[in-house]
Order: sequence, then structure tokens, then C-alpha cells
Amino acid sequence: MSHVVLVHGAWAGSWVWDTVLAPLRAAGCTPHALSLPGVGEWGADDVTLDDVAGVVADYVIELDEDVVLVGHSGGGIVVTQVVEMLTDRVTGVAYVAGMMLPSGVDFGMLCSGMGLLPPVGISAWLEPTPDGRGTVVPPEAGAAVFFHEASAADTIGAARRLVPQLETARLMAPTWTAERFGSIPRLYIEATLDRSVPIVTQREMQRLTPGASVVTLESDHAPQLSAADELAAAIVRWCSSLA
Repeated sequence: MSHVVLVHGAWAGSWVWDTVLAPLRAAGCTPHALSLPGVGEWGADDVTLDDVAGVVADYVIELDEDVVLVGHSGGGIVVTQVVEMLTDRVTGVAYVAGMMLPSGVDFGMLCSGMGLLPPVGISAWLEPTPDGRGTVVPPEAGAAVFFHEASAADTIGAARRLVPQLETARLMAPTWTAERFGSIPRLYIEATLDRSVPIVTQREMQRLTPGASVVTLESDHAPQLSAADELAAAIVRWCSSLA
């Protein structure tokens, strides 16, 4: 049916998509769960949005077929940028509690514009890495903010898998145009119980970047764990509608 390129968010990895791979394959999709630079470890140079989006874009080009992009959380910024780069190769883009931000706006700017006082979401609990260039999510904070609606085993397991995140690869703002990104079909899968990207911010992004179809899940920030069946079904339906 479709090649579905799955892009994780900050502090995470390709493992966040493990629960949806089998359902996507069973529905005739070919999923590709990618790992992004600037997560886990990094070198002396900063990693920018261009670097991260470039990794995904290179992967899409190598597939030599049209794709559907799916971004979770901060991965939404990345897929937005890839769509702008490769509009002719992307048939649709979906956001899972993701950053579907206006052009030139980062999440902090969005929250400030809404009058939300910092820190919002996980920011209150972040700890700096030894080099001062990244942040770490303590496992107990990850469990409480990201994964609180999942089973105890899944919550603890996922929280322990979070890794350091380079800040230059997290605090990013997409740059896009109505002619390119704005012309591609979009789906927003909102998570009503999200403590990281609160539902009010998800809906403000939908208002500021209008035109997306919307699916509502009663889940936390990671429906891959707390509403896996519903999430997989939503992605499959979206891919089917595009085909």
C-alpha cells in the first residue's frame, strides 16, 4: 500500500514505533522506523534541523518510491522540513502528538504566544548532560510525563530506554511554504491526556496550521504504548485514503 517512514522525537529512538510495525505490515504497508542524529551521543559539532531532516530525506530518496511520513512529538518538526524538501516524493504526512508548527515558530514560541508560563511539559524535569549541550529525562519523570497511561511494565521499560538529547537537535523551528508543505495532505493524531505536549497546544497548532484531518485518541504522549491498536488503525486508514 505505502512506504511509511516513522520519525521519533527527542530522547527516544526507532524503538518507539515497535508496536505499530506488525499492524502496518499486516495492512500492506512497508514501515521504516528511522534513528535520528543528535540522540544518545554526539560529536564536537552541533546537529541542526538541516542535518536531521537531511538524514530522513536521504533515506526517502534511496527508497525511490513515494512515501507517507509520520512524526511523533518533536519528530513532527523533522517531517515538516522533509516535506518542504521533497514535496514530490511525499503523498501525506501525519503527526502523532507532534509538532505541527507554523513556519519559523518553535515550541517555546508557540507556548509563549498562548500565554503558557514556562516550564511546559517535560521541561521542568530536564537535567543537563556533562558537556552542557544536551539534556536527560530522569526515568521517573519520563514515566510520569510521557508514558503514564501505559501498563506499568511498558511505562518503566520505555522510561529506562530514554537517552540524552542534543539541544540543537531538539529546539528547532521548521521553515516551510504554502506551495510545498502546505499542498500535501496532513493528518493530526491528537492525544488528549498528553502531559508533554498538552492538548491545548496540540489544538493551537491545528488552528495555526489549518487543513489537517484529525483523529482523537484518549492517550498520553506515547499512544504507541497506551493506545497502540487505535494508533496503528488510524495510520492505516490514512494511508488507505491517500492510496
